[in-house]
Amino acid sequence: MIVRWRLEELPEVLDELGIERPFLVANERWDHLRLPAERRWTEIPSARIEVPPLVDGILAVGGGSAIDTAKAASAASSLPLVSVPTTYSGAEWAPTFGVRDPGRHMVGGGSGARPVGIVYDVGLTLGLPRAETVGTALNALAHSAEALYVKGRNDAGDRAALAGAELIARALPAVVASPTDEGSRTELLRGAAAAGEALGLAGLGLGHAIAQALGGRYGLPHGAMNALALPPALRFNQQHAPAAIAGFGAALGTDDAAAKVEELARLGGFERLRDFGVPEANLSSLAEAAAGRGGNKANPKPATPAEIEQLLRSIW
Repeated sequence: MIVRWRLEELPEVLDELGIERPFLVANERWDHLRLPAERRWTEIPSARIEVPPLVDGILAVGGGSAIDTAKAASAASSLPLVSVPTTYSGAEWAPTFGVRDPGRHMVGGGSGARPVGIVYDVGLTLGLPRAETVGTALNALAHSAEALYVKGRNDAGDRAALAGAELIARALPAVVASPTDEGSRTELLRGAAAAGEALGLAGLGLGHAIAQALGGRYGLPHGAMNALALPPALRFNQQHAPAAIAGFGAALGTDDAAAKVEELARLGGFERLRDFGVPEANLSSLAEAAAGRGGNKANPKPATPAEIEQLLRSIW
């Protein structure tokens, strides 16, 4: 993966990858950046994106929804993908993706995208509102946590995960206190990048399975759902991967990782599922959906639907 840290380096990255006619996936918000594009797609998210002829690569600019939309196009066309993330989601590192309709309801997903380059620029994150800042940062933190104990874990992923967790835990409160401070935003972005690398190396776990089930059914923000789902998933995994949970807690500077994540989630106003309109009567069917997802199957011990329902009730 080619990684650069200034938007001015994007042309160099495209040139290094041999991409001369990129297909740009970005909404109108980023028009002022004057990005290179042979053709353009602006519906974000989208379940109907098609790669036009003549392009030789895909360029995604935006958060997780834009990058996942671009990854679907990359998987369908086998074209290389370069991402310019504007949040802390970490989607830029993984070949997997979810397909959502414009109402943000999940309608599919898959793998096979070809992410080959990432260009970060802290300036693109300075206007990110608090809820999106905290939500996407907690999504990144979930990548770090889960990389430490999922069945695909490995030493390289562990190193990236712990580095990312430490940076995110330190930088996020500072960013909330001073949203335009470039130093804190840079530290948070570097933490999210490390967590994204861990995601790409190891994969997802139970917390993400729950968050995906919630967000996919109700069109809820993926980051906010991870902020709520990670603490109960950590408590569930405490008995199945105690050393990994302890190591994650140490990176956060605490001996109670789940409580620390809850504290960070409250910075974004994320406390209960009921605050997002999730009906209590639907928790059982949501648990069934989460149990069947790949993240749960990769958990140290896959949770049963009944166990997941109890976890959902603990945050409802």
